[in-house]
Amino acid sequence: MAVTETQLMLSVGLIEKDVNGDTLWVWCYPSVSSDLRQVLLSKCCLTQGGRDFHTFVFGQFCRTWYYITTVEVQEPTALNKVTHFSIVVTAKDFNPEKYAALSRVLCRMYVKHGSPVKMMEAYITVLTKGVCQSDENGSFLIKDYDVRKAYLAGSIKDIVSQFGMETIILYTALMLKKRIVVHHPRIEALLEFTRVLPALTWHRKDWSILHPYVHLTATELEDLKKCPGYVAGFVDPEVSNRSDLFDVYVSLPDSVITVSQSAKEALVMGKLHKDIGHLIVQSAEDAERSDSQVIKDISVKTKEILANLATLAEKCEDSKITLDGLKQHHFPPATENFLFHLAAAEQLLRI
Repeated sequence: MAVTETQLMLSVGLIEKDVNGDTLWVWCYPSVSSDLRQVLLSKCCLTQGGRDFHTFVFGQFCRTWYYITTVEVQEPTALNKVTHFSIVVTAKDFNPEKYAALSRVLCRMYVKHGSPVKMMEAYITVLTKGVCQSDENGSFLIKDYDVRKAYLAGSIKDIVSQFGMETIILYTALMLKKRIVVHHPRIEALLEFTRVLPALTWHRKDWSILHPYVHLTATELEDLKKCPGYVAGFVDPEVSNRSDLFDVYVSLPDSVITVSQSAKEALVMGKLHKDIGHLIVQSAEDAERSDSQVIKDISVKTKEILANLATLAEKCEDSKITLDGLKQHHFPPATENFLFHLAAAEQLLRI
C-alpha cells in the first residue's frame, strides 16, 4: 500500500518563538544536517524579524523538499511561554498539499499537548501505516494525496493570461533545460507561479528542477548551480543583477520576461515557436478547457516534436543527431537551431 509513499518522509522538526521574542530550533526527529537546519531556519518567517507572517512555505535544498507551517498560539494552551511555532517537515517528494495537511494535524496536537512526543508518535504512525487518525485533531491519509494532483494543482491558464504569446519563451527555456529565475516580493505569489512551470514539459514530469524559494546566500546558490537547468524563485529584487544565475528572467510584478544575452542564440524564435505559442494561447483562452486539458494539449504538441526528433535521430549513425545531419533537411534557421539544442537536452546529440 503506502509503503513507498511513507518512505518519502525524512524528518519532522519544531521551531519556536517565545515570549521574549527569541526564535529557536527546539526539536527534531530523527535528525537534520546542520547545513539544512540553517537553511530551514532562514526560510521560517519567525526568524525574519517579524516582517511578514507566512502560514505555509515550501522549497528544495540539496535534493530535499521542506514544508514549513507556522501558527500563532492563541491563549490559553499548554504552550504558555510560546507565542508562535513552526512545524518543519522534510521529504524526498514534491507534494505541498500532502505535507500541509499532515502539518495541520501535527500543529493541533502540539497546541493541545504542549509536547513534541505526541507529534513524534503521529509522525511514526504515518511513516509505518500511511495514516494518522485522531478524533479531536483531524485525520490524515497519505493515499489521499496523489502526486499527479500536486503536479496539476497550479493554474497554467493564469500564466498564459499574464504572459500571452510570451509563454512560448518559458516553454522553450524549459524544453531546452535552461535556467529560469522568477522574482516576486511576495513568497505566496512566487510559490503559486513557479510550481506550475514544470508542467509545460509534462513528458518529463520532473519537479526536481523547481527551487521556488531561494535566498542569495553562498550555500543556497552553490546548491542551485549544481543543477543544469532549473526554475528558481527569489523574493530579493537584487537577483535581477545576477545574470550569472539565469538564461531567462521573469519579473512577476511587472509581467516582463527577459532573455539574457548569453541565451539569446539558443532561444531564437521562429515559425515553429509561433505555432506552438498560438496553440498554448488558444487552448488556455478556451473557457471550456480545464488547466489539466491545457497541459495535455501542450503535451501532445511536445510529443509530436519529440517523435519528429527521434525519427531524425534514427536516420543518423548511433541514433544521435549531428548539426550536419540536421542541415540536410533544410529546416528554417530558427527551427534547426531549436531542434539542435533540443537534441542536446534530450541526449540525442552526438558530441
